[in-house]
Amino acid sequence: MLNEEQIWNFVDMKKADFIALSDRVFETPETLYNEYASVAEHVAALNAEGFTVTEGICGMPTAVMGEAGTEGPVIAILGEFDALPGLSQQPGVAEHSPLEAGGNGHGCGHNLLGAAALLAATAVKDWLAKNNIKARVRYYGCPAEEGGAAKAYMVRDGLFDDVAAAISWHPSTFNAVQHGHSLANSRIDFTFHGKAAHAAAAPHLGRSALDACELMNIGVNYMREHMPDSARVHYAYLDVGGAAPNVVQAKATVRQLVRAGDLETLRDLVARVRKIADGAALMTGTSVEAKVYSGVSNLVGNRPLEEVMQREFDKLGPVPFDSDDDKFANEIRKSLTSADIAASFQRIGRETPPDLVMCDFVAPLDRSNSGGEGSTDVGDVSWVVPTVQARVATCAVGTPFHTWQTVAQGKMPAAHKGMVHAAKVMASTATALMQAPDVLVAARAVHDERQARTPYQCPIPQDVKPPILPRPE
Repeated sequence: MLNEEQIWNFVDMKKADFIALSDRVFETPETLYNEYASVAEHVAALNAEGFTVTEGICGMPTAVMGEAGTEGPVIAILGEFDALPGLSQQPGVAEHSPLEAGGNGHGCGHNLLGAAALLAATAVKDWLAKNNIKARVRYYGCPAEEGGAAKAYMVRDGLFDDVAAAISWHPSTFNAVQHGHSLANSRIDFTFHGKAAHAAAAPHLGRSALDACELMNIGVNYMREHMPDSARVHYAYLDVGGAAPNVVQAKATVRQLVRAGDLETLRDLVARVRKIADGAALMTGTSVEAKVYSGVSNLVGNRPLEEVMQREFDKLGPVPFDSDDDKFANEIRKSLTSADIAASFQRIGRETPPDLVMCDFVAPLDRSNSGGEGSTDVGDVSWVVPTVQARVATCAVGTPFHTWQTVAQGKMPAAHKGMVHAAKVMASTATALMQAPDVLVAARAVHDERQARTPYQCPIPQDVKPPILPRPE
């Protein structure tokens, strides 16, 4: 088997270009299905590196695919580049300091995620050419992970049908191979239709859609006691029926985000939430229509792939942070609570030394997990392709994601070091798999056994299309 240092060297040879790519995406933060500038940066990089490029995959203008190599198994490397609303923040400033009031920001580090994934794919491309190995590497530039479920649409439309294995990563406060756990979810918009009336002179003639939304939320809140501990339901008002309190609101919309540990439990909870909506409509004399906005599946682990990635991660070791990285991390930590800091390592079953500000170890594969789980559309990929992911430290221990603190660290040297490290972990995992067809066979066997027990059913109905946004003028 070829030495891992060769693929790591291929990463190092081009890391400067991809650090610059990450920073450019950071500077133009775009939210779900509006990532036009970000995808253009990725398309330009793919073309410059000689990939065969397919734009607008799955009918999504901000999705792209690049492939290199001939014949052999396809190893997919998954990238993302969407930001979050309301998280604008000056990079390198350890206090809340928005660049633009109410603006977007990369509060989940997807500027790093996409750039590292593309750097890894580029290194694998160069490695294949150098060693004349028959295999293919394919980069998927995926929009709208934050609530838009782009990968679920891609899976539903067969874009992963010929992939042997999929690899990804996520910025984190620690270094570890991610366990195969996440929450399936469904986002459903419930729109209630009532009847407008004068709220003082003739309220009896009105039927309030806003009342229906509020009663629905009360019903969901009562349901929380009677659902699995890991399940979650969140909501947001999309339309409250107007700003005039003297008008009975004739139309109102609430989005319910339902999460569960697996698809079967999710389907049960969604059915219960739909009944609550019907009940709220009945109580208020309104009608209700439900429209699925997006949905994702829970992540399915694959032990053979996880063992390969763990070996590669252990050979590489932790991200090489230095005292300057610790210095800024300490400044960030002044804005965090002790609970924030403890939560970082509760997820990997390890107590956190109070003076450890940047992760200096690689967690073992067999470890206990505690703490909450989020959701990812990588979960849908894992239902149709053996999939593995890394968590790689890019920020201070305790940093809560989806916050200004994450954005503040998104262009720092520590983030760049973690990004390059992630590219090396993914690239060496990919090349190890390309040289170990028996592992790919074992990974597929584990995957197929799971599928035989519980076949995949996409959480997004076939008639629902991605909520594409037009290109800004």
